[in-house]
Amino acid sequence: MALSVQFWSLLCLFLVLLQLLFAATASVPGSITGCYTSIFSFGDSLTDTGNLYFISEPQSPNCLLPPYGETHFQRSNGRCSDGRLIVDFLAESLGLPYVKPYLGFKNGVVKHGNIEQGVNFAVAGATALDRSFFEEKGFTVGVTTNYSLRVQLEWFKELLPSLCNSPSSCKKVLRSSLFIVGEIGGNDYGYPLSETKAFGDVIPYVPQVISAITSAILELIDLGAVTLVVPGIVPLGCNSAYLTRFATVDEKEYDQAGCLKWLNMFVEYHNELLQIELNRLRVLYPLTNIIYADYFNVALHFYTSPEQFGFGDNVLKVCCGGGGPYNYNDTVKCGDSGVIACDDPSEYVSWDGYHLTEAAYRWMTKGLFDGSYTIPKFSVSCFTGHISGGFNYYAME
Repeated sequence: MALSVQFWSLLCLFLVLLQLLFAATASVPGSITGCYTSIFSFGDSLTDTGNLYFISEPQSPNCLLPPYGETHFQRSNGRCSDGRLIVDFLAESLGLPYVKPYLGFKNGVVKHGNIEQGVNFAVAGATALDRSFFEEKGFTVGVTTNYSLRVQLEWFKELLPSLCNSPSSCKKVLRSSLFIVGEIGGNDYGYPLSETKAFGDVIPYVPQVISAITSAILELIDLGAVTLVVPGIVPLGCNSAYLTRFATVDEKEYDQAGCLKWLNMFVEYHNELLQIELNRLRVLYPLTNIIYADYFNVALHFYTSPEQFGFGDNVLKVCCGGGGPYNYNDTVKCGDSGVIACDDPSEYVSWDGYHLTEAAYRWMTKGLFDGSYTIPKFSVSCFTGHISGGFNYYAME
C-alpha cells in the first residue's frame, strides 16, 4: 500500500498543477453575490428531503424509520440524518420554505403550493451514472440506481412547464434560481469499493462519473440555469462504515485523525478532476456562475479539530449504530429494532455511519456561507444570517 499511497500523492500533485493551469486561464470572479427566489436540487442522500419515501416500499430503507429525523422534525421524513441537511439550512438562510420532494408532488401527496420556490429531485442512493452502467459491470444494484442524475434531470424538464409557460418567463424564473448539483458520485464508487480497495480498479470510474456530472450541468445551463453550486465529495476515508469495512492493523494506513489515507486521496482525486472540469466550463460559459462547494475540506476539519465544533473525543464514532469500534455494524444498523441513538447527536459528526448529523451539516453550511470553502466565494445579498433556527415547514406537509 505504501507504493500506492506514493502514487496517489504524485497523482494528486499533478492534478493540483493542472488545476492551477486551468485557474490561470478561467474567468473566475472574486465572488458571486445574488438573491435567489428558489432552489432546485439534485443528488443523493446528502440532499434528499423525501423522494426516497415515494420509491422505497420494496426495500423499506432505514432512513424512513425512527430515530431518523428526531432532532428537528421529531419524526422520520425521508432525510438520512437526525435532522436538517445542508439544503434545509440553505433554504432557511434565503428565507425560503424547505425544498420539498418532486415525487411527493408527482404522486399528489405533497401539496403543490408555490413550486416556483423550489423542488428537490435528489434521491438517497442515487448515482451519477445510470443503472445499466453498473449492471454491465456485473454489480448487484439497488432500486435507487433507477434514479440517476440523468433521470432527475428528466424530472426537472417534466416540471418546467408548470414553472413557466414561455421562453421569456422560464428565463426569468431560472435566472433567479439557485441550482445545487450534488453532492453525487459517492454511491457510484460504493459499488466497486464493495469488492476491492485496489486503486487501479476504481480509478477508471472517476472520469465517467465526472462526465455524467458535467453533462447534467451543461443541460441545466442550456435550459437557462445561471447559478449552479456543485459540491465535491465528503472525506469518505473518515466514514465510519468504510473504516469498519477496511479496518487494518497497519497504522500507516491512517492519518493523525484516524481516517484512511488512501480512501481520502481517492476522494481528492475525484474532487480535483471535478474542479478542473468546472474551470473548463467557466471558460465556455463566462456569464454563468459555477460555484464549487468544497465539502471535503469543510468536513475534514471536524475530524482534525473536533473541539472547535463541540464534537466529542471519539469523533469517528457513530451516534446511531449497532456496536463495534466505531459503533457501526453492517448487520445491525440505525433504524433496526433495538438500535438506540446517542443522547446528544450534536456531539457527533456521524449519524449512522454513512450520513452526518444535523450539527455537522449546520457547521458545513456556515463554512460555505462565509466563503472559505467555495470557489469562487459565494454570498447572497438577501442572506438572513439565520442558520441555527428554522421555519416550521415539513418535508411532506
